[in-house]
Amino acid sequence: MRLSKPSLSSTPWYLKPFFWRQKRIYGQVMNPALIWAKVPKLFLTVASLYGVINRKSSPLNPVLRSLVTVHVSQINACHFCVDINSATLIKRANSNIKLEHLQNWQQSDVFSSKEKAALEYAEKITYTDKQVDNVCFKQLKEHFDEKAIIELTALIAFQNLSSKFNSALDVDSQGFCMRK
Repeated sequence: MRLSKPSLSSTPWYLKPFFWRQKRIYGQVMNPALIWAKVPKLFLTVASLYGVINRKSSPLNPVLRSLVTVHVSQINACHFCVDINSATLIKRANSNIKLEHLQNWQQSDVFSSKEKAALEYAEKITYTDKQVDNVCFKQLKEHFDEKAIIELTALIAFQNLSSKFNSALDVDSQGFCMRK
């Protein structure tokens, strides 16, 4: 990690419930959250945005959301994000099959055409040398309505923010996926 190791004891009291919940759910506190918490207003903003994107009532199913977040994390070489998002994907899919095939999703028959459209869109947004073209967007519209496309775009943009943040600060994985 390129910054000083964050500490739960140095976080403001009003953020502590978030970390207690995180520890209860994941078994440990996530280092990126502690880093964001060094700037509490920024932490609250990022946590609120994530909460909205990852809510149960999202028009995007949880497995699809996890596929997209793992893939964006892989592209951005974020070890922490690949770790936590892979563990979440395995839990949501009740299998590691999709995770095992994700690197070669275009050639795999494990993914639905809807999942492939979302992964293609994620790549076009994430890779700086690619652009979302009309063909990609037409495929997307075959599977998603406008609200779902907005949510998918927000999810991809958020995961790019998160994985680039963690990658730039060299935040390492915390063993979430290896424990599953």
